[in-house]
Amino acid sequence: MSAVLVSAPEQGVTQITLNRPEALNALTADTVAALRDALTGIAQDRACRVVVLTGAGRAFSAGLDLTGYGDEDRIAEEGDLARTLSRQREIAGIAQQLHELPQPVVAAVNGPAAGGGLAFVCASDIRIAATPAVFAVSFIRAGFSACDIGVSWLLPRIVGAGRAHELMLTGRRFDAAEALRIGLVTDVVEPGDLLTVALAKAREIMLNPPLSVELTKQGMWIALETASFDASVEFENRQQVFTALTEDRGEATAAFLAKRPPSYRRR
Repeated sequence: MSAVLVSAPEQGVTQITLNRPEALNALTADTVAALRDALTGIAQDRACRVVVLTGAGRAFSAGLDLTGYGDEDRIAEEGDLARTLSRQREIAGIAQQLHELPQPVVAAVNGPAAGGGLAFVCASDIRIAATPAVFAVSFIRAGFSACDIGVSWLLPRIVGAGRAHELMLTGRRFDAAEALRIGLVTDVVEPGDLLTVALAKAREIMLNPPLSVELTKQGMWIALETASFDASVEFENRQQVFTALTEDRGEATAAFLAKRPPSYRRR
């Protein structure tokens, strides 16, 4: 069975499910390759408006599979240093793909999210957790640096530098209630309600025009890197002009005034 399942639970929504439940969806070379291919395809799929990312079984993802990543043949071929760097870039590339995807990503965190799993949660745009979810940076507990897979950039921007630094230096586990309190997740729900709530959030996003959503995702993350308020305002001004001149902007206004569902064409 595939290590990654791709499904379409509703029109406009693509669900990606990490599918190694017996290993807490730990990351292997096959899982990372399948995720990369899935995200590459989704980025080109104009029918997909929102992505929901979750895990099978009782975990979201425990991070790197410490029992074996599955690239021993490539280590023999490339050598330890070169292959380790390639492996690092492969895994980190998934977080970059999630971050750069045109569609918003809703992480439906069903259980433990540690290491690379936490990185993928952070790289998503909206994060919803089930009550059994627990989180940990965890890289540092395995003997590595806690600065990994984009976490050193993403986590401080989500929860603030002070709390992020504490979580990174200790590697401690924290539960869904704390994740909600510090702002890592927006909602905590019962396990049976998790996908229902995630899909409801996807439908709420899809009430807005596709290009408006894509540009908003791009702009809200770029704003976190922009050095000045004035530069951000100028970037926003251009986004407003672009979206104002789309056909979908007129449809959004008409649908709102008529109190009917919108019908967008991404034009």
